[in-house]
Amino acid sequence: MEENKKKFIDFNIDLAQSSDNEDKSFEMIDAVSSVNIACGLHSGNPISMKHAVEHCKFKSKVLGALIGFPDTSTNPSDMTEEEIEAIVLYQLGAISAFAKAYSLNIEHVRPHGAMYELLKDNKDFALKLLNSIKKFNKWFIVYGPSSEHFQQAALDTNMNIAKEFIVNDETSIGDLKKLLEGNIPPDTIHFHCLKDNVKTLVDSVKEFVLARPVNYNNVVSSGWVD
Repeated sequence: MEENKKKFIDFNIDLAQSSDNEDKSFEMIDAVSSVNIACGLHSGNPISMKHAVEHCKFKSKVLGALIGFPDTSTNPSDMTEEEIEAIVLYQLGAISAFAKAYSLNIEHVRPHGAMYELLKDNKDFALKLLNSIKKFNKWFIVYGPSSEHFQQAALDTNMNIAKEFIVNDETSIGDLKKLLEGNIPPDTIHFHCLKDNVKTLVDSVKEFVLARPVNYNNVVSSGWVD
């Protein structure tokens, strides 16, 4: 496909989830336009967070926070609004401190694991999560599933979201092509950077999509730049 006919969509990956896999994850930074850095609660630790930010310092990538639930016996769906707010602020504060130390900024938030899954069909949780993020920074973009509950919660809280499509195998690449053919493009595409075939998957998608950050695409669509 000719380059000028390709779609421009954000590519994102998760970083800093495990010190053992840092090198493999870091190899993928150049292939994407945004990265989500684990904040040390559901996974990762201060050292892995520091290393991730350092590797992004001169890469011109958009930095985001990868947040999740702590590893406890508490049922996430039973957590109170105060508990959700506390774990969200804790994680956003931690990664923002690392970004600030390297003269960088956090621009988006991607929920992880069970937190991401709850956004699909639990509007009450989606409202609590978005309001918690909003308390820290109302300008953050929240990456999440293309679900009615998540989108309605975003409208109710006046928060910006990015509808995500997850590519994890060749079948999902075919599904992505169908979405684009139907003119229903996602705002961002997530790749599991620890999969053995992730480079092949990214290269396959790049045959018909070019990686460009969500905010830049929003500016282009607004008419401010060509």
